Amino acid sequence: MAACGGGAAGKDEKRHDPHTGFPAADRPVASIVSARWSTEEARDRLNEAAQVMDLAGIKPGMTVADIGAGEGYYTIRLGQRVGAKGRVVAEDIVPDIIEELGTRVVRERLNNVSVRLGLPADPRLPEASFHRVLMVHMYHEIESPYEFLWRLRPSLTPDGQVIVVDANRSTQDHGTPPDLLKCEFAAVGYQLVSMRPMPSAGGYIAIFRAAGPSPEPGTIKACRSGATAAPARIDPSQGSE
Repeated sequence: MAACGGGAAGKDEKRHDPHTGFPAADRPVASIVSARWSTEEARDRLNEAAQVMDLAGIKPGMTVADIGAGEGYYTIRLGQRVGAKGRVVAEDIVPDIIEELGTRVVRERLNNVSVRLGLPADPRLPEASFHRVLMVHMYHEIESPYEFLWRLRPSLTPDGQVIVVDANRSTQDHGTPPDLLKCEFAAVGYQLVSMRPMPSAGGYIAIFRAAGPSPEPGTIKACRSGATAAPARIDPSQGSE
């Protein structure tokens, strides 16, 4: 498992991107192969979206971001959940996908949903706006996770949370080992709220919140293999890790 680790200072410095100041990811990055993880019908039969939204505490009136929205499986259901007084922003980095999703949003008359084209290292979300940010089966495709998470932090409200759903396998195999996920979030100043298995979504669900001040990019250390991340704090009411 890759996790929080040290290494010589010189090595850490060399691994910082001279153009951004953020450390490079010490792991493979999965390619974006499809806007679809599974069919919507199959996912609904497993009650996937409803379970994720329930565990994430998504309620009417909230403002939610769907990162890596793809064809909009979560976007559509989030729009229905937050209702007329809520808002959903669907973000993706592929222009054609965003255009198609925008057409779907108009067709299904979701007036509380908007779409936004992001960048690979920056979701480009407005500050202090989101009660929840969802990243479902896409975290392993983020090529600059430290910069991405750092730029995501300001978009959260004071009680905002980031929800990650992914498979427990290596990043090159389109998953993220839980210890690696916890370490990369911790490196940018996020605290794990809960983590639990979620077979209906093909892996696990992890919930994070921003804790303390955001670190300076040059002080962030890349997570490396061979170390052990801090154990997850599990909410007993949500089951075990």
